[in-house]
Amino acid sequence: MLKSAMDYSIKIGGEAGQGLQTIGHVLCKVFLRGGFHIFAYQDYESRIRGGHNFYQLRFSDRPVLSSSEKVNLIVALDRESIERHRSELVEVGTTRNREGLVLYDSKSLGINHSDPSFLDVPMETIAVEKGGNKVMMNTVAVGAVLGMLNFDFSILESILRESFSRKGIELVEGNIRAARAGYDYAKEKCLRCRFNVSPIHGPRRMLISGNEALALGALAAGCKFMSAYPMTPSTGIITYLAGKAEEFGLVVEQAEDEIAAINMALGASFTGVRSLTATSGGGFCLMTEGVSLAAMTETPIVIVIGQRPGPSTGLPTRTEQGELFFVIHAGHGEFPKAVFSPGTPEDAFYLIQKAFNIAEKYQCIVFVFSDQHLADSYWSVDGLDFNRIKIERALLRDDEVTEDYRRHKITDSGVSPRAIPGQAKKAVVVTDSDEHDEEGHIVEDAETRKAMVLKRMRKLQGIASEITMPELYGTGNPDLLLIGWGSTYGALREAIDLLRIEGINASMLHFKELWPFPEGIGRVIKSAKNIYTVENNFTGQLRRLISAETGIELNGSINKFDGRPFTSGEIIRELKNALNR
Repeated sequence: MLKSAMDYSIKIGGEAGQGLQTIGHVLCKVFLRGGFHIFAYQDYESRIRGGHNFYQLRFSDRPVLSSSEKVNLIVALDRESIERHRSELVEVGTTRNREGLVLYDSKSLGINHSDPSFLDVPMETIAVEKGGNKVMMNTVAVGAVLGMLNFDFSILESILRESFSRKGIELVEGNIRAARAGYDYAKEKCLRCRFNVSPIHGPRRMLISGNEALALGALAAGCKFMSAYPMTPSTGIITYLAGKAEEFGLVVEQAEDEIAAINMALGASFTGVRSLTATSGGGFCLMTEGVSLAAMTETPIVIVIGQRPGPSTGLPTRTEQGELFFVIHAGHGEFPKAVFSPGTPEDAFYLIQKAFNIAEKYQCIVFVFSDQHLADSYWSVDGLDFNRIKIERALLRDDEVTEDYRRHKITDSGVSPRAIPGQAKKAVVVTDSDEHDEEGHIVEDAETRKAMVLKRMRKLQGIASEITMPELYGTGNPDLLLIGWGSTYGALREAIDLLRIEGINASMLHFKELWPFPEGIGRVIKSAKNIYTVENNFTGQLRRLISAETGIELNGSINKFDGRPFTSGEIIRELKNALNR
């Protein structure tokens, strides 16, 4: 029987093009509508067809924030999925008997397993007989999974009607018949299935990915222009916003390259429009001259950096946190900037709107980190509070623009009054990529150069005052402190919960706003006896940043750089190895 606390994982494996995402996403919707909390993670190769991919979803009656190492059910759409993942099935006690199950189609795979852990469902045959097309194998697979769990079929039926309603009643009914046949077959044949999962009562929740949360947050913040060149894993942002462009009066432009993308966004921002661009490390390399252009002209812009393993093209569809120092120090010369690193979709939604406010308020660049794990994973969230969104515009009104207007006027805060070109007939808005005077005209003299650098750098004080402290999860005086940033949040938090169960006084410190580095954080860190960062990189970049900014040497860092995200189990094992050393 399942434990009283429901926590169940399903892995769908196969080749690109076999519809893994379809199966996984429909199951997520079914369990979400059944009242469960969801976390879903995708692992895919950089090819349109072939290769080995999988989609792993976890549902529970309690909030879940990361993937499990063990799975209860594998849906194998190819042989490789069985070979690679069979060892991940949950076990009974210490006998190493598999409690988990494998669902497969012996005919389509050309293999037959007599092991009772395998359930042979003729998905292709059912799809053709009941739906009229073998493409409906995915629908049969979803139905079979729910049949094995004895889950309420009516929820799936309603989702299929909603999903296919625009394609005609015949297609709707064909999919329902196929799903029902798969459901009935699995329920009847799966005699050793001891699972009886029923919907639970609970509030309605959203199912949202990191990319979708970033896009929604940008819309809520008043973003009206986005230009980008598609680059995994940030591409989902531009595709989502392109689909909302007409509805929200948004201009979305797919540029010919990243140089054009950042310059288009700067041009739009110069005219007063809140502008966004998004890329990954390789594309950002091309953007760095544009970053310095934004700094010199004091043009606000928000840039999303979707990290993936490098150097060069690296692993295009995998995850890593290798660009912390690159982004903090990006662009030639010295100038103020801010760097954020959301760990969940909620963080992404609220932080990107803060990014727009700070960019406009201080006329600077704000970077928002993401990575493949955050971008492409799905979470269930209770909702997004739009009342928390405060759009803080920082433009002069028409009656405030005078004849002696100076675009780069020296002020105590370093922030110059900002007018839009053509806003007032008597004023001219001038700027330049060369060093310039208050009016925006090119200069060469030393005194003006010094004055303008001091003006720009004074903005750092204002930006720093807006940076919030990292989130502390646990006690303020722990024996063990694990520090992370960005998408390690979920696995880290679950690791802390597991360590506490073992009786270890452990806490987590998670950085959501990395730069300017939060002041006073040294006092929090010094309170712990053993301190480790947990990072998806080789060199421990956050650990090095903490040491550089506070002078505190941490015990070490737990690093993973194979392109895959951490699990809580991995963190605990590596931590114990480090402590034993």
